[in-house]
Amino acid sequence: MIGISQFYILSPRGDTIITRDFRGDVVKGTAEIFFRKVTLWKTSRDTPPIFNQDGISYIFLKKNGLYFCCTTNQNISPTYVVELLNKMAKVFKDYCGVLNEESIRKNFILIYEILDEMIDFGHPQTTSTEQLKSCIHNEAILVEVPKGVGLGSLGLPNFNPRTVPSNAVHRPVGLSNEANRSKKNEIFVDILERLTVTFNSNGLILNSSIDGSIQMKSYLSGNPELKLALNEDLSIGNQNQGGYGVTLDDCNFHECVDLREFDDLRILSFYPPDGEFSVLNYRITSDFRAPFRIYPLIEETSPYSIDLTIKVRADVPDSNYGGNVVITCTVPKATTSVSSELQPPAGVQSAEYVANESKVVWTIKKFQGGSEQSLKCKISLGSALKKGTDAISKEIGPISMNFEIPMYNVSNLAVRYLRISEKHKSYNPFRWVRYVTQSSSYICRL
Repeated sequence: MIGISQFYILSPRGDTIITRDFRGDVVKGTAEIFFRKVTLWKTSRDTPPIFNQDGISYIFLKKNGLYFCCTTNQNISPTYVVELLNKMAKVFKDYCGVLNEESIRKNFILIYEILDEMIDFGHPQTTSTEQLKSCIHNEAILVEVPKGVGLGSLGLPNFNPRTVPSNAVHRPVGLSNEANRSKKNEIFVDILERLTVTFNSNGLILNSSIDGSIQMKSYLSGNPELKLALNEDLSIGNQNQGGYGVTLDDCNFHECVDLREFDDLRILSFYPPDGEFSVLNYRITSDFRAPFRIYPLIEETSPYSIDLTIKVRADVPDSNYGGNVVITCTVPKATTSVSSELQPPAGVQSAEYVANESKVVWTIKKFQGGSEQSLKCKISLGSALKKGTDAISKEIGPISMNFEIPMYNVSNLAVRYLRISEKHKSYNPFRWVRYVTQSSSYICRL
């Protein structure tokens, strides 16, 4: 049976925080080789998740700035290892509460104990938080969550007062019973949707899709049965003949979910396992209203300069907003300078030209729904335009956009109610249901 040889966690600076050699069949010092190789690529997006160096395969993923990496000298399935790394990162987060450098360093003894139970001689034994609970004896050292971290485990800013912040969602699953008694009975449900949208230069959508999930984390005493009711007009695949309601192209449920009431009533019944888990994963490719529209305009003002104007309109309700909005546009390599002009108010936004990456980065802290923002860039070139604007404009773009929209989802998938099967009247836990929309790949082609 083929297994992995080594596992390690590196900091953003390349420091080795956790390392474990399972088989002893790979040379030492691979962590330094891996980090040196990764930093050779221009950007983190250019780095492939698997590469081979001197006969050793390096398979990794990056979460919260940390590198989770496995090495092997055998012919092993890359997707198998990537999935294993995802599961390991999830288990570490469940037991540490927060997945960052500080929590890993403070809980390194706990991490090594989990590693020993999860993997034996390079072969995974279990990646279930619930099954590991009986084997893990060390308790986590709590790490204070940085200010501004909210919306459950998603790390979004708490601009909106309707989004109730709580550090309880970062509580480790391994807390002792005495510690748990002093905590509130709480359950967190996050409907998270990641958008993939491609526009043309006229602002028309070329293709679009939604990858969504209903994430849940339970801190309920007694582990009661839960009933989660979704839209009554929800349909899957070709079930929706009328064209109305919410239609999912495909979906999958967590193994703990009982679907007996789903076909008729759209109700999911389950006993929540320990840790964070996905109740439902779904995908939508039908037309939907994009939350932001991008309109670019390129004009040649002289043989040595070009004006680039980017207008962005927020097609979300006035009561919602986009947070952490970052718009990036590549400019020609012959660019010597870029002067930017922002639409007022300039206090909540900024623009800068990153010369070594040949791109303009436009940041908007809070993009209110129903509003429009514009950026005008005067691009100065080191050489004259010999082939006209069309030739040089091919070096401009694409325009990419990253954002987060709390308390809003594009698909209109909704939780009608979340009921807890507990007969005692005094048992009244807190229920937090939140909606979040994020960009996965949001691009405008020029």
